[in-house]
Amino acid sequence: MGGLTCGTFSTAGAWHGRSPLRYDRAGSGHLYYGMSDAHAPMIPASGFHPDRRRFLRRAAATVAALAPIGAAWGRAAEERSLAFVHTHTGETLSTVYFQGGSYRPPELERVNHLLRDFRTGDVHPIDPSLLDILFELRTLMDQDRPFEVISGYRSPKTNAFLRRVSSGVAEHSLHMAGRAIDVRMSGYPTRRMRELALGMQRGGVGFYPTSDFVHLDNGRVRWW
Repeated sequence: MGGLTCGTFSTAGAWHGRSPLRYDRAGSGHLYYGMSDAHAPMIPASGFHPDRRRFLRRAAATVAALAPIGAAWGRAAEERSLAFVHTHTGETLSTVYFQGGSYRPPELERVNHLLRDFRTGDVHPIDPSLLDILFELRTLMDQDRPFEVISGYRSPKTNAFLRRVSSGVAEHSLHMAGRAIDVRMSGYPTRRMRELALGMQRGGVGFYPTSDFVHLDNGRVRWW
């Protein structure tokens, strides 16, 4: 970071409804997917690089331009739905996971199963706030197509294996807590998805253009 003093945005003002999980919205004590805290490209508290200023202005302008679509988040908050297709297992799921002011446990269990560690078969609860990030993002995208899932929950065993064969996996990845997901959407520009996710400021956003997917998590607001 070249000696810049770094800070993070507050992520207060989260989501509504009851969640079967408790979680640290600030993400303290966790490393995030792909990097260590020491090398994370966090948002500096002062001295923005001009390129970063321009990028954030573009992201903010994008979200502002889609305000009428984003307003649908409030109208649709009483019923939240998602659709997935898993790129490794071929499984698909369409679900209304939130309805009538609360999360629906049977539907959350279906999501947990689809987003399981496909290598080991281990199932772990997916944080409902991560689903809300996906729902809000799909609303901004104005799409009803399914998210293509590259990676959901990742067991400690799988994470350790991936760390041995790759340099881009964090020791304490939020994937292991059910708080991160890697996705794309067929026919939708992944770079555009990234810009919208950054404008939401709901957590971490990673962009992998070569592999064509976006990493999303509900940790601290940051990007790479």
